Amino acid sequence: MSFPTYFEAFDAKQMLADYPVGEEFVSRYTAMSRDELHAIQDAQFKRLMKRGWEIPFYQRLWGEKGIEPGDIGGLPDIARLPVYDKSDLMASVNEHPPYGDFDGRGKGADSDPVVFHTTSGTTGRPQPLMFGPKGREVTNLLVGRMYRWMGLTGDDVIQSVYGHGMINGGHYIREAVTHFTNALFLSAGTGIETRSVNQVNLMADFGVTVMVGFVDYVRKLAEVAEAEKLFDRIKLRMIIGHLGTEDRASTEDAWHGAKAYDWYGVGDTGSIAGEGPDRNGLYVWEDAQYLELLDVDTGAPVAAGETGDMVVTCLFKDDIAPCIRFNTHDVTEELTGANDTGMVFKRISGFKGRSDNMVKLRGINIFPHAIGALIENRADLTGEYVCRVTRDESGKDHMCVVMESRGGTDEGEIGEILKRGLGIEVDIDMVGVGDTAKDTQIDVRQKPIRLIDERKI
Repeated sequence: MSFPTYFEAFDAKQMLADYPVGEEFVSRYTAMSRDELHAIQDAQFKRLMKRGWEIPFYQRLWGEKGIEPGDIGGLPDIARLPVYDKSDLMASVNEHPPYGDFDGRGKGADSDPVVFHTTSGTTGRPQPLMFGPKGREVTNLLVGRMYRWMGLTGDDVIQSVYGHGMINGGHYIREAVTHFTNALFLSAGTGIETRSVNQVNLMADFGVTVMVGFVDYVRKLAEVAEAEKLFDRIKLRMIIGHLGTEDRASTEDAWHGAKAYDWYGVGDTGSIAGEGPDRNGLYVWEDAQYLELLDVDTGAPVAAGETGDMVVTCLFKDDIAPCIRFNTHDVTEELTGANDTGMVFKRISGFKGRSDNMVKLRGINIFPHAIGALIENRADLTGEYVCRVTRDESGKDHMCVVMESRGGTDEGEIGEILKRGLGIEVDIDMVGVGDTAKDTQIDVRQKPIRLIDERKI
């Protein structure tokens, strides 16, 4: 039986022409106008819609809204399409096990190679993730060219602390670096895959200059490196992670001045946006991703500078698993004003929290992730915390922020800081170093748990 191999299933040269890397990337998108960019997006979107109509999930999703093929003429009509989120995908899996009816693979001899992973299960049961060769390599390319634009070179040695197993993260980042950069890559994984003490010794032994991963664990490794007295041998110059709302200064200080860079993406979409060399907002990769910011409650577009849910359409994923108006439920805002790089792309401020992980207390919306920024840069705190939300017998809700202290912390002072920052009074519980790890699961999860909602709602 004849079928194409992975690299025969798509045109790699055409992909590099469509999505340039390195100097060509910079020169193209600093010279391009918004109108030219829109024309590229519109052409991609039309191809994507044609493929979308071949997928049962979209046939059902759009058909239920009375939309028929031909109703969506191009990108200006995208708002007529319904959004969907992980709950819709998991409902599809339950109704069409085990892969759901968004599985766009061919059958038998018509089946192209596929890359299969799952999400980490941070917000529930892991979700199937499928990538065709073209979709997979473009997601890899977007990370590789982002790293290079940030300043990664062939002289660098990268240590990745993203997890492996069934989850996508570690595999995807390894492919991105090995396929689209010439840096040396160490696939260390999480603290479960490679113990934290071994991680910092790897950094010293192999001359690691760049670390990539989730910043919570990256900061923990700095404490381990200090305890092991390895900083005279570690020469880390760059950290590329997910800073969220937290101040990067504490992460940089922990690693003795290494520069920290932020980026954003989810398993379904790959990289959506990332900082450039200016570190002034995250540039949306608009040649590949169409990003809408929609009001959390109404679903209407929000103005620049206002926060909204990130709804993403992957313009390039027209093979196995199209992604058309996926609501990540991650919240951000579009930045205004000119950028220093001359890039045509829009910028966002980065991840501010999850709208489906938002807590409403006494009429005020609270994003647990925002607490990180409020307690940064304090020598008495480790920066680790978890929020517990409970409801008393009278029906009143309470939130207690459990945070780690190295000693000498004034709970009253911290309470006032959180009250000013969150707009509401919360309880404080100080615990010792490492005592939140059981609840946050920082050693075993890609993304630590920051909210435990014990209300029966």
